[in-house]
Amino acid sequence: MKSKYHTLRLILGDQLNAQHSWFKTKDDKTLYVLAELHQEAQYVLHHIQKISAFFCAMEQFASGLKKAGYQVLHLNLDDTQEFATLPDLINSLVSQYKIQRFEYQLADEYRLREQINHIVNQFNIENQAYETEHFYLNQADCEQDFKKGKRHRMEAFYRKMRKRFNILMHGDEPVGGQWNYDGENRNKLKAADFSHVPKPLVFNNDVRDILTRIKRHKIPTIGVETPDLLWPVNRQQANELLDYFCEHGLSHFGQFQDAMTSQLDKSEPEHAHEKRQWSLYHSRLSFALNAKMISPVKVVSQALAHYQKNKDTISLAQIEGFVRQILGWREFIRGIYWANMPEYAQLNALSATRDLPSWFWTGNTHMNCLKQAITQSLDYAYAHHIQRLMITGNFSLLAGINPDQVDQWYLGIYIDAIEWVEMPNTRGMSQFADGGIVGSKAYAASGNYVKKMSDYCSDCRYKVTEQTGHHACPLNALYWRFMDEHHQTFTTNPRNKMVYSNWLKKPSDQRDAILQHANASLINIEQL
Repeated sequence: MKSKYHTLRLILGDQLNAQHSWFKTKDDKTLYVLAELHQEAQYVLHHIQKISAFFCAMEQFASGLKKAGYQVLHLNLDDTQEFATLPDLINSLVSQYKIQRFEYQLADEYRLREQINHIVNQFNIENQAYETEHFYLNQADCEQDFKKGKRHRMEAFYRKMRKRFNILMHGDEPVGGQWNYDGENRNKLKAADFSHVPKPLVFNNDVRDILTRIKRHKIPTIGVETPDLLWPVNRQQANELLDYFCEHGLSHFGQFQDAMTSQLDKSEPEHAHEKRQWSLYHSRLSFALNAKMISPVKVVSQALAHYQKNKDTISLAQIEGFVRQILGWREFIRGIYWANMPEYAQLNALSATRDLPSWFWTGNTHMNCLKQAITQSLDYAYAHHIQRLMITGNFSLLAGINPDQVDQWYLGIYIDAIEWVEMPNTRGMSQFADGGIVGSKAYAASGNYVKKMSDYCSDCRYKVTEQTGHHACPLNALYWRFMDEHHQTFTTNPRNKMVYSNWLKKPSDQRDAILQHANASLINIEQL
């Protein structure tokens, strides 16, 4: 019996790009396949909102394609439970539908690209790979711009990207005469600023059937379950969120992008969807971007257009800070990932081996900064970049947590975490496990940084001004222990010269007391 289909096109859960050239024409002999897989739900311990968001977004995308007249096969966990891996499923579908040609978009995770390569190497049918047509840089650009093991620097890359795509440029010079306004992006939120913080735009996507299915298949998860998912799950919602950010967040994004607070919601409504301190001025577009429901070009272009029309209320520092995150950092991190995998996943330059404390899974710690960042992550599957880098990441760095465990935690708990974007940020920038491929220094900080950028310290049982003693902030002694332990690695870095000078100025008995306190904190890490 002759099959009605000639070609099978695979769409992964993070390839929901309705603008892809695949969809410029319709062909009834082409079958598009989207599939929920046990493999994808369980390769790491995921947040329940992350799994339900991806499954819901895939369902919406499949439904949209069907309504537009494409031939679509959308398989849920019930349909795919007999298939242990993606290759098993594809091989079965090729046989079942007598497929003669297999087409796919390049996977953005190394493990999936390897699996698909394994599939096509076994096939005796035609196959073709396509770009995802999502990023500013295609695969060839990445290979040209990034070299394995080389210490690339984001600022140089960012400037090249600004020139290449003529964004915020005046000829060959940056608009305003300055490339980077990071120095103006480090404001702390004060009580007087609270009334101006916008409520987040949240959605009400019914995922009860998906949650039931996840439970029925005994998929282990972490985090708070929400039957009315607040995250965007289709292109329309992603565009609504972008519009909302441009209108309500962009004017103060740069100014407060590093700020953190636990005081803003103290008098707020109990309903989680109406709280503001978890969202602040951030766009929260990362899930929609990383699932490719919306493109970085669209996001940057619309934000730039809004800035041009509203220069009286939006300064250059605000838009530049936002552009830098997407045009600069996001593309940079992807280039680092593909230039250095798979060896990158094994790097541990600081020989960190300690286990992640169990309270990373509960938020039950006396350190208020960690409690706030972890609890928010469990509640929303989200934390902004400074909470990730300078709160949970900084503690893990100072405590010498095994980067494998740090990677697994970040990859599982955050809704936007796909390995290409998660791993260089955590193993690289946050943990310095790559030895400086991503960043020129370790992002280590004492409690003073937390005090500078947040109001977390005011409600903490520990005293941020103390380095030793029962009430001393653990971050202070851990910071000096970390810098002392790794002095051979960091002492030659000009950015650390003053740090070591200040350390050596301390009397030897004071240094000993600090190190003893740090070691005691690590012995009692579960009770911090």
